Amino acid sequence: MADKKNTIGVTSPHDKLIREVYGDKDNAYSFLINHLPGKVLDLMEMATLEISKDSFIEKDLADYYSDILYRVMLRDGSAGFIYLLFEHKSYHDKYVHLQLLEYMVKIWRLHIKQHKGEPIRLPIVIPLLICHGRREWPEGAMRLTSMLSGPVDELVGYIPDFGFELYDMNRFSDDEIKGTVMNRAMLLLFKYIFKPELRHKLPEIFSLLRTLMEKETGLQYLETVIRYLASVLDEDELSLKQIKEMAEQAISKETGEYIMTLAEKLRKEGEERGKLEGKLEGKLEGKLEGLKETIELGITLKFPEDIDIVMFEVNKINDVEKLVKIKEAIKIAKDNSQVLTLLK
Repeated sequence: MADKKNTIGVTSPHDKLIREVYGDKDNAYSFLINHLPGKVLDLMEMATLEISKDSFIEKDLADYYSDILYRVMLRDGSAGFIYLLFEHKSYHDKYVHLQLLEYMVKIWRLHIKQHKGEPIRLPIVIPLLICHGRREWPEGAMRLTSMLSGPVDELVGYIPDFGFELYDMNRFSDDEIKGTVMNRAMLLLFKYIFKPELRHKLPEIFSLLRTLMEKETGLQYLETVIRYLASVLDEDELSLKQIKEMAEQAISKETGEYIMTLAEKLRKEGEERGKLEGKLEGKLEGKLEGLKETIELGITLKFPEDIDIVMFEVNKINDVEKLVKIKEAIKIAKDNSQVLTLLK
């Protein structure tokens, strides 16, 4: 599992879930085997897959992003190995290429440092982007050149260009989501977390988890899922009591009792967090994420042409009161000027 002692403060509960699931090599292996293109898999010796312990996150970005990095040897051995970089988005980020490029440069610089004085070539890095936004990722936004203006074709020799493997959950049917139980459970959660169908799909997801309950990691994964749901969902959307009842029917009565025990634990954690952080009143991470997603929806409905610039700035904000002001401004704004002013 992912290192419980990791001190990086990832704001998004989505990021926490993906770090927990893909911090486990079996889950990462399962995802890659089922979703990487065959021509890529044919080049790799998947039995050599291993997680890279090095982090390429700058401290000032630690509140917003998490990275999971694996490396795998190539079949012919001639080029050493390649890196597989997992990244996640819950909305279309127009500038994700810049974030991925920053990671790739850090990976290469560390590789050079670790092989100082040796005649080496840089390893290939394949970025993997998992997205579960309310809208599909645009078809023409897969390469870095898609965000550039000017005579790109004529100046192509001066432009660093790359693409990424996109896994947009809006484009996958449930039957196409394959892999380990936890891999499928997480991807189904991602697919439906913003949709009203979630309450009908959650029993199915719990049924998947039932097969894990006999294993040592079963309760740990169940807690991961419950914490995720508690962080993302409001009580009026789906209460812990309703979640408990679904889990009892899909798994067992004992599971429902465990969830209520966990709910009390979460409540106490929220109280402690509230004491430390004043007005946040616990569940800070869920509140921030919920506010940002509400802002995203409001901008999408009222000022869709500004979605990229607004969300780029909103995701830097870690202040509940400021996010509330932005959310309220969107409700009454007749044009985008009032919203953009709050972002400065």
